[in-house]
Amino acid sequence: MEIDKKIRNRIVRGTRAKVSMNRLKILITVVSRAKADFYMDHIQSFGVNMQMVLFGQGTAPREIATAMGLADSDRTVIISIIGENQLAAALDSLAEKFNTIVGGKGIAYTIPMASVIGKSIFNFLSDNRDAVRRN
Repeated sequence: MEIDKKIRNRIVRGTRAKVSMNRLKILITVVSRAKADFYMDHIQSFGVNMQMVLFGQGTAPREIATAMGLADSDRTVIISIIGENQLAAALDSLAEKFNTIVGGKGIAYTIPMASVIGKSIFNFLSDNRDAVRRN
């Protein structure tokens, strides 16, 4: 009973722990294998602390791929966790890179994250370094 009173008093007084409003998204980027390191470094500059790389190969028939200018079918899928506050800038920058870099074509899209278990994990993924050091 005494613990319940302490919790209620803390909530009433407004000392409840503050939660960051920066929602997280999963950014999926598909690029040629030769440009994977470049794009990983570029995405990391937007406060991304976690990335995963998957190697794949295109599935279009050779004739169609050649007609579309996709001679090399080796691809890299980069899965990144990014804060919603950095997302627009990252997608704009990726679109610019896709259009200006020779052989740097790709696609990028996001998937919303519904939840993350653990305050420390959330702070790490949302690039909240001060909170990670405190924990």
